[in-house]
Amino acid sequence: MELTRRKMLGIIGGGTVIAAGAGFGYHVTRPLEVALKPWKLAGQYDDVRRNVLSYALLAPNPHNRQPWMVDLSTDNEITLFADLDRLLPHTDPYSRQITIGLGCFLELLRMAAAQEGYGVAFDLFPDGSNPEALDLRPIARVTLNAGAGDPDPLFQYVMERRSTKEPYDLTRPVAAGTLATVADVVINGGSAGGTVDPDDIDELRALSLRARLIETETPHTYKESFDLFRIGRKEVDANPDGIDFSGPLFETARSAGFLSREAALDPASQVYSGGIDYITNNSMTAMGFVWLTTQTNTRTDQINAGRDWLRMNLAVTPLDLAMQPMSQALQEYPEMAEEYAAIHNRLAPQGETVQMLARVGYGPKVAASPRWTLENKIIT
Repeated sequence: MELTRRKMLGIIGGGTVIAAGAGFGYHVTRPLEVALKPWKLAGQYDDVRRNVLSYALLAPNPHNRQPWMVDLSTDNEITLFADLDRLLPHTDPYSRQITIGLGCFLELLRMAAAQEGYGVAFDLFPDGSNPEALDLRPIARVTLNAGAGDPDPLFQYVMERRSTKEPYDLTRPVAAGTLATVADVVINGGSAGGTVDPDDIDELRALSLRARLIETETPHTYKESFDLFRIGRKEVDANPDGIDFSGPLFETARSAGFLSREAALDPASQVYSGGIDYITNNSMTAMGFVWLTTQTNTRTDQINAGRDWLRMNLAVTPLDLAMQPMSQALQEYPEMAEEYAAIHNRLAPQGETVQMLARVGYGPKVAASPRWTLENKIIT
């Protein structure tokens, strides 16, 4: 959740905040130092496994939890585990979305290996899996095979890939053919759909907004996101995961005492109401929707959905098309049951599982998301 730029500027511009001196200006405009280093280090390792992993950890994932840990103790092999301290038990009670994020990680790993001429063999859930919960068993054992990889044309867009959470341009429609191009990159067993029909957009905007408000107005699900707020550069650099509130706007608000955890948790505060405004304005600028379904909902289906979702996210990048997951209606907790049924009736009437839903449109260029370093993700 964020304050709207208009509301924040109104607070600051109303005379409540007075920036004193150049030191204050430097403080609020100072960039992230630690949290963006992994983007600069990607591809800079001599060891092939570390090199491909340095790209894989840039994959999209729910709430930027980065729920991956890897074991490199066996030569020529990478064993992927879920970090059980990074689950989202309230909004993602069966860790379906976390598993999708791990699938994104694996597909980006595969692409990075292929770029260096290595093929990849995945042994998914080699010791079995539990559909109700992730556990300590491995998600995948990955073997690299030299000379067996063919570069993937989507890999060239890895460093520019973003999840754009800003409002989109209401004056720029998205062509139906554009979405067909995005759907064409799905190769791992899922089925991609999309629409730019005005009636469909209105319906899905409204449904997505209802779901986002339910998540925000339900205390235990909102608290889960609230606990992951990283407010200001120092907090983001110290914990480069979760929900990032950094940049000049938020540094100014935090320094002035307007943006605080206490205010964000108080439904009567201007910060909280500003967040509701942001959710509403953001959701209602969708200029189209894309989604991804699977016939069944096994753990392997979820991994493969993540692999295809990463591909779709990369495919929109050269089109200058922005994408933001709007997966709240797909969450399986009781308060979301009505919206969950509605989105499945709408997009998966034959009983499929909707694994991902996103709004698309033309939006501003945004910064990369913070990341933990590779060293933080290797089991020692």
